[in-house]
Amino acid sequence: MEIVLITVALLGITALIMPALGLNGTSPSKNNIFGYITTLVLSLSIVAIAYNAFNLDSSSSTDLIGLFRNDLIGSFVAITVLTVSLMVSISSIDYVKEQTNLHIYYSLILFTALGMTILSFAVDLIAIIVAWELMSLPTYVLAGFQKKDPHSNESAVKYFILGAFSSGILLYAISILYGLSGSTNIYMIIGALSQLDSLLNPLILLSAALFIAGFGLKMSLVPFHAWAPDTYEGAPLTIGALLSAGTKKAGFIVALRLFLIAFPLIAIYQSWTIAFAVLAVLTMILGNLAALTQQSTSRLLAYSSIGHAGFIIIGFAVATPFGITGTLYHMFNHAIMQAAAFLAIAAIDRGINQINVDSYAGLWKRMPVTAFSLTVSLLALAGIPPLNGFWSKLVLIGAALEGGALGEWGIILAITGVLTSVVSLAYYALVIKKMYMDDSDNLTPVSEPKHILFVLIIATIFIIASGLYPAPFYEFAANSAANFPNIFS
Repeated sequence: MEIVLITVALLGITALIMPALGLNGTSPSKNNIFGYITTLVLSLSIVAIAYNAFNLDSSSSTDLIGLFRNDLIGSFVAITVLTVSLMVSISSIDYVKEQTNLHIYYSLILFTALGMTILSFAVDLIAIIVAWELMSLPTYVLAGFQKKDPHSNESAVKYFILGAFSSGILLYAISILYGLSGSTNIYMIIGALSQLDSLLNPLILLSAALFIAGFGLKMSLVPFHAWAPDTYEGAPLTIGALLSAGTKKAGFIVALRLFLIAFPLIAIYQSWTIAFAVLAVLTMILGNLAALTQQSTSRLLAYSSIGHAGFIIIGFAVATPFGITGTLYHMFNHAIMQAAAFLAIAAIDRGINQINVDSYAGLWKRMPVTAFSLTVSLLALAGIPPLNGFWSKLVLIGAALEGGALGEWGIILAITGVLTSVVSLAYYALVIKKMYMDDSDNLTPVSEPKHILFVLIIATIFIIASGLYPAPFYEFAANSAANFPNIFS
């Protein structure tokens, strides 16, 4: 636990100090120092959490005054979100170098990373809501960081309003659950709820429904998804990567802990597992169908991310160790794939100042490395073998076919997952076709941003390598999932 606390302290102290470093102002040529400091701190944090995970197994855990639990699943998610934060930090050195107040920008990234890290280990509802706000509040500012862009301001306002709505719903859900159980610790709530009169089950279900709505807004599940495309399009593209690949994952881990620990009552489990199954089907269908009509690559990736959110919650619906393994495995893979895709279009935006699909014609001749990295990322998102996205999708489809307690709903989830993956290949292929098969009047090579290029090369190598050799990452996810008992056995 000490390593986790040190990591949290490192992130928090650096985030607090960063604004003070820029009080006297810096020249544009020295603004990069804030990016390098943030990159160093995030790198050290990943190493620390990885070392922490290395010294844990699926059965080991330690508590800190009932608020946090140092376990393998927390380490897994923390590594995931910190890796996304690191990718964004490095890429931002190129993407926002002409912006002012970069000391604030990087401080907010660190605060977001801090909130996500705390959420990964939090097992108390009060700690969760505090960390939730610590994660969310900086992103409201980051979404509108391009102050002179009206689209950025609009996205920030929309995100703030719906984010506040999400927090309010969660607080109401927490109040009901506390009133029923007398505790805010997730592991103590289950004991209290199991002793309640069955006449109070409707209130438990109401609390569960409110939690689904609150988390659904952050995770952009249908019908709580409307904010995501506008926000991802208006926000700086690096922040779009952070929102779609990072903060959403922190929402998933909190939902996992809550629903698989606090709500595993046989009397009510079928209601919320069926609810997740319905949400998964709707989210996969709408996200992928809407992506087909998009001309903006940022909106296309936003709807793609919505579709993948539906894929991820298949594990929630199945609620078996295999299903949870698939959820964690796809969370990790999607974080890398989605971040790489968003950062690739950020590089393209810096190079040709365009993010429309039609403007990508002949891009492979102008920005060959970026085009190749974007291609690999999109194919991985589609689930094309032997890339890493194929294996995590396969695990989730296999878990759905097993069904758990879902019965025929498992078959529906599996079929929907396969069909929507085929649909996704259509819009991903359109982008790839534009880059490699369509001609353009302007084929002049442009400079590819070196820091973003570094991130894209590493991400591309990882996507390919972890697809060719998936065992270590699958085993990490499986061992993490073992933290949860099979509640339906």
